[in-house]
Amino acid sequence: MLKKMVIGTVGAAALGTFVFGTSALSYMRTGVHEVREAVRSEVPLDFEIARAKQEIENIAPEIERCMHVIAEQQYDIEQREGEIARRTDELSGQKQSILALRQDLDTGRDVFVYASRRYSADDVREDLARRFDRFKTSEETLSRDQQIVDARRKALAANEEKLDNMLAVKKDLAVKIENLEARLNAVQASEAISDLRIDDSQLARAKQLIRDLDKKIGTRETLLSNDGRFTGAIPVEVDRQTKKAVENVEAEVDAYFSGDSQPEPASDLPEA
Repeated sequence: MLKKMVIGTVGAAALGTFVFGTSALSYMRTGVHEVREAVRSEVPLDFEIARAKQEIENIAPEIERCMHVIAEQQYDIEQREGEIARRTDELSGQKQSILALRQDLDTGRDVFVYASRRYSADDVREDLARRFDRFKTSEETLSRDQQIVDARRKALAANEEKLDNMLAVKKDLAVKIENLEARLNAVQASEAISDLRIDDSQLARAKQLIRDLDKKIGTRETLLSNDGRFTGAIPVEVDRQTKKAVENVEAEVDAYFSGDSQPEPASDLPEA
């Protein structure tokens, strides 16, 4: 299988060289570039935004590593500064002892007593020389250690600044991604609205159906309301007050004319 692939590749390369000559490599590069760009253009923007979010999250391990380094540096500097403070106090005591011996030698005495023991001036002088040498060596060592602490403090400050920048950049990128996502959602919403197509013919059919139903129902309502009129039935919808007034009209007339003399029969009245 591998042999066939190698032979096919060599054949394709030979054919390309035969067709395009010395420009075959340029054509191949251009073709690969076009294919790559075409593939990229087909990737959904939602996927690209998700990929960008993942890239931002990939910064987290580096931030954690930087924070760990800073914590180690802070602890180391704290320990070193504590040691320097202790040795500085020791050097201060040594200095006081050296100055005390030096003042004793200035007295010109030949014998000195320290802690109930007798020492000659030469013994004191030799002890002073040894103390002074140790003091200078310790002082130089302490100075170098202080320089180391100063250098580490500078490195710590640089790492703290790097961490601050990384955190700021991460937050800034996260905000930009959120804005891009919001813009994409807005564009997708607008595209969804613009892609919405209403079938006018279907809408017209729905309107016509509603009109037909309204006509049919209205016709049936009219038939019901006209039913009494065309069957000769007495309408029961007569106003109740009017009906009551008609029923009581005789009583009302008698009551109204009760004080007058009785009228002549209707048959004797002159014709109008």
